Amino acid sequence: MLVISSKELQINEEIRDKEVRLVDEDGKQIGVVPIKEAQRFAIEKNLDLVKIAPQATPPVCKIMDYGKYRFEQAKREREARKNQHIVELKEVRLSVNIDTHDFNTKAEHAKRFLKNGNKVKVTIRFRGREMMHTHLALETMKKFAEICSEFGKVEKESQLEGRQMLMFLAPKPSK
Repeated sequence: MLVISSKELQINEEIRDKEVRLVDEDGKQIGVVPIKEAQRFAIEKNLDLVKIAPQATPPVCKIMDYGKYRFEQAKREREARKNQHIVELKEVRLSVNIDTHDFNTKAEHAKRFLKNGNKVKVTIRFRGREMMHTHLALETMKKFAEICSEFGKVEKESQLEGRQMLMFLAPKPSK
């Protein structure tokens, strides 16, 4: 079952208020009327009486085709879901003594991820004595960020966490 919204609107006989502010199907205000009269208006026009603002004093009710309203609302939500882009986090792993060609290949991968609107997590793992050379990893990270700066910006600067150094790149907003 498709859920339209978290709170359903009250319609027709579900409305228990004594008086309501009534709005007709064209959006014109009719005024504050007793609930029986509002329901009679809706029945005469062969439409539904829908409580659209329950928090107002008196509550606001509108005469409309509720089925059509729900259909339009569901259609808008489907459109919104279709147009949204889920940002994924992609990871690129480097090493302290990475070769130039490997470095450029990884940079191209990162650029492609950023172009597609994904975030990139750049990781350098330290093995054994490499922990003594964190300054080299820092230089590698800076160089990597510089190469990717055309498509993305550094979201979180490179920092050492345990035996690895991490940096996050976010895509630049498209113009």
